[in-house]
Amino acid sequence: MSLSNEIVLRPRFKFDVKQDNQTLLKIFEDTKNTQSDFIVSRIDDHVFIKIPKVKQHFWSPQLHLEISENDTKGTCTIRGLFGPNPTVWTMFMFFHFIVACLFFGFGVWAYSNWTLDTNYSLQLFVTLFMVLIWFALYFGGSIGKKTGTGQMHELHGFMRDTLRSNGIHTEY
Repeated sequence: MSLSNEIVLRPRFKFDVKQDNQTLLKIFEDTKNTQSDFIVSRIDDHVFIKIPKVKQHFWSPQLHLEISENDTKGTCTIRGLFGPNPTVWTMFMFFHFIVACLFFGFGVWAYSNWTLDTNYSLQLFVTLFMVLIWFALYFGGSIGKKTGTGQMHELHGFMRDTLRSNGIHTEY
C-alpha cells in the first residue's frame, strides 16, 4: 500500500545506480570542497545534505542519503529521506508523545469517574482538547513541510546534478 506525499511528513525515495557505493560516497564527499551552496557531510554509508545556516529557517529540510551496496557487483541502492532539522523533529515527536500521554491519562480518568457516577466533564474536555492539539500539531507539520518544499527541491536537484555531472544516470 503506497501513501501519497500529501499525508507523509517525511518524503522518501529509492533508486538503484550502476556504480559501486564507495565511488558515490567519494563523489559526495568531494562536493564539500568544490561548492558552497550546501553543507555535505558523510558518516559511513550515509550522506547528509543541508542548507547553509545563512539560508536556514525553522522549517528548513535536510536530505539524508543512505548509499548501500547491492548483491550485484558494481550496483548500489540510494535511499533518500527528506526531513526537518533533527532538533525540530525531536521536539515535534516529544509534543506528540506528551499529547498522547495526556489523552490516555485523562481518558482513563474520565472513564473511571463515569463508572463511579462522579463528575467527569473536566477530564472529558481535556481528552477532547488533546485531539484538537494533535490535529494542530499535524497541520503545523504540514505547513512546515509546505514551507520547506522549495528547499527540498533544491536539495534533490543538487543530489541529482551531482550524480549526473559524474556520468551517473538516475532513473526512478
